[in-house]
Amino acid sequence: MAKWGEGDPRWIVEERADATNVNNWHWTERDATNWSSDKLKSLLLGLSVESEEGLCEVTEVGKVEGEASINNRKGKLIFFYEWNLKATWTAKSKAGVKYKGAIEVPNLSDENDMEDLDISVSLNKDEPDTPLLNLMKTKGSDKIREALGSYVGYLKSEFTQGMILPTANGVAKPQSTSQSKAKLDKTQISTSGSTVAPVNTGVKIPTCKFSMRETFLTSPAELYRVFLNQEMVQAFTHAPATVDGERGGKFRLLDGNVFGEFTELTPDEKIVMKWRYNNWPCEHYATITMTFLDRSSETELKVECRGVPDSQEEQTKEGWKRYYFEAIKQTFGYGARLY
Repeated sequence: MAKWGEGDPRWIVEERADATNVNNWHWTERDATNWSSDKLKSLLLGLSVESEEGLCEVTEVGKVEGEASINNRKGKLIFFYEWNLKATWTAKSKAGVKYKGAIEVPNLSDENDMEDLDISVSLNKDEPDTPLLNLMKTKGSDKIREALGSYVGYLKSEFTQGMILPTANGVAKPQSTSQSKAKLDKTQISTSGSTVAPVNTGVKIPTCKFSMRETFLTSPAELYRVFLNQEMVQAFTHAPATVDGERGGKFRLLDGNVFGEFTELTPDEKIVMKWRYNNWPCEHYATITMTFLDRSSETELKVECRGVPDSQEEQTKEGWKRYYFEAIKQTFGYGARLY
């Protein structure tokens, strides 16, 4: 009990300028169901694996059934989520034969570890046997497991902004951990007693940097133009795109899955841009620097990527190789010599 004249510190309104949920003492809950449904669809749709047998890709997420919520009590964040997912995958062999199958994940839950997930992959009835089924069951399942693991990470970081409120000095008090259901200790945010950054600075996520090089049989000037000309972008992406090829100009392509802004343009030599996938944490952009190097009869493109979320490194590399490098070569013939 508080001493006379001091009052219970849990109710000292002066610690919060707006007197809202003083010291994070009251129970607050945030429904994450709709956000989670959209996030799960965006993470799964378009996942692909490839081998010498052919290509497999998740082409439809037909069922996202379940719920998710986050609770804050005494500065502790407690996560609840339970999902049953069904999706469609298609495949195309090197010989051009097409296949179709189903994916089911019945137990994505805060009670299960990622390695305990049941991921069922099958071919539709009447589909002939194919080695691509095994590819989807092995490498495909690994990618699905990785994507669902990143959903949990986004739920803990991106969706929790503002749930732990700052006190009078603008700094949130450290969170402690708690349990939820059988294994909630595996799905909590732990601060190890450290001070949490002010809420308005956003969520800090682990990022990486890497570089890629690719050679194109064209001039630097022509390759430079491919990235800035809207009609050429639409040609190699095979989809509507918006591209304002000026410094400060915005771009959006691949059905809105990729967008950003050109921040620096050196004609025929360099393009620097803010770039992101739409499933990255809100307002987080990587910095992409493209350098066009003249190699006589061909151009070497060096792509430096900084600030890519750790969990998205492989997806980003594969996306650039498939949707930029390979697509540009196939569309404009920059990958084959003409004799």
